[in-house]
Amino acid sequence: LQEQTQQTLKATAAAHQAQLKMLRYQLNPHFLFNTLNAISTLILDGANETANLAVSRLSDFLRYTLDNDPMKRVTLGSELGAIDLYLEIEKVRFGERLVIQRNVEGRAMQALVPSLVLQPLIENAIKYAISPCEDGGILQISARVQQQTLVLQIADTGPGLGNGSSKHKSSGVGLKNTRERLQQLYADEQAFTLAPNEPTGLVVTINLPFETEDETDNA
Repeated sequence: LQEQTQQTLKATAAAHQAQLKMLRYQLNPHFLFNTLNAISTLILDGANETANLAVSRLSDFLRYTLDNDPMKRVTLGSELGAIDLYLEIEKVRFGERLVIQRNVEGRAMQALVPSLVLQPLIENAIKYAISPCEDGGILQISARVQQQTLVLQIADTGPGLGNGSSKHKSSGVGLKNTRERLQQLYADEQAFTLAPNEPTGLVVTINLPFETEDETDNA
């Protein structure tokens, strides 16, 4: 009975890790296709320097996604560094239509988070809030520490939940993927919510336990 119990626990742990890895490695193929298409257009237009920069950023971003163990967490500072690579690629596509604002507390930069937990949320916002609007929009990335809770927010100035596309926006692969990853990693110690942004748009909020590398090592 003990041997069967141990085998069951090992199988459950293996299934848990496999599911996390699957969720972590679901890089949206549309992003890769759109990026390569944008680079191709730059080459045809003779903007070789910009195209080379985009290829370099894409290479760095993809390397980051492959080098980081999906079972381990990274500091928010490292996560935001990877997000910067991703956003530089998107800036090639959208130019001045994509405005990035960041409001991150210094203490929050040391917090441990699942790697690339923000990328699907940002990709979702660009797809539904920036891309459809002729004038583009604003994407704001915020992070703060409240007592022992890390609060992460991705806000946009798109149509928000009141638009007809809200059904797709609130149940898209990126949001569903992130929700499932957080549930697997933190169970009931996390919260994932969607709310209207003012005066227009959507705010995605993630609440996680505030932990740092020092605290984890001591534990």
